[in-house]
Amino acid sequence: MVTYNPKDWLKLILYFHKSDTFRILLPAILLLGAVTGGISYLEQNHVNEYLPGNLTIFHQISGFIISLVLVFRINSAYDRWWEGRKLWGSLLNNARNLSIKLNALIPETDLDTRRQLHSLISNYAFAVKDYLRGNTGYFEIEFSDELKKENFDNANHKPNYIAKQLTSYILNICKKNPQTPNDYLIVSENLDDFTEICGACERIKNTPIPYSYSIFIKKIVFIYIFTMPISFGMTTGYWSIPIVMIMFYAFASLELISEEIEDPFGTDDNDLPTDEIAVKIKDNTKEILLH
Repeated sequence: MVTYNPKDWLKLILYFHKSDTFRILLPAILLLGAVTGGISYLEQNHVNEYLPGNLTIFHQISGFIISLVLVFRINSAYDRWWEGRKLWGSLLNNARNLSIKLNALIPETDLDTRRQLHSLISNYAFAVKDYLRGNTGYFEIEFSDELKKENFDNANHKPNYIAKQLTSYILNICKKNPQTPNDYLIVSENLDDFTEICGACERIKNTPIPYSYSIFIKKIVFIYIFTMPISFGMTTGYWSIPIVMIMFYAFASLELISEEIEDPFGTDDNDLPTDEIAVKIKDNTKEILLH
């Protein structure tokens, strides 16, 4: 995820990073400008008398409708992005709350148990992150006595396996301490929330925007943009070149941004900072349990 100062207008306008839509669309913008120039030339010099007048009325009406469709499209994509951010914030808070409760339950002298708990909680965040990205490497996982590599590799759903190991480990700790038989109830809510959060992220990941809706938007934008040179070339002449290029940039950028943020768990510049949040979970649990 790109960090920036939203108040620095000049830098934001002039700077083009690798995921900037203008940079991505530039070849298509230039090609469309050339096509518009050719159509404008033909209309001004050869076929003007064969075309009906004031064709721009079609684009004035349809442009408003397409704008509403695109606004709904990007709002839907942003809702998915923001829900994903709230879920990862909840994962961070649940990890902190669980660590604080375990810190109160586990004696400070039992460092081995505390290390095992820290390892399982922090590994869960890394496992969820990689699972949502479809990674198979899981290079950030730190294996231990309670999380053996061979068992982890054989698990189909890696986050569920770690959650199972974490739950079993905490339950065994509580059973060994007869003075506090209800200790498990104190932490069970946080353990349940781990799985709930992972499931909600999977719902966002595995439920894209309906296919027919996505296809319709692309088709209607294509038709709208590629008929603009015909109508605007006759009325505005060669000024239709920058007009068409700007309109294409605006409409196509909205669709590109929507496509990128509707799956917020990847590695694109506008995706969620799940790497940083997973590292923060690891650092926070370490500070609570081991310091």
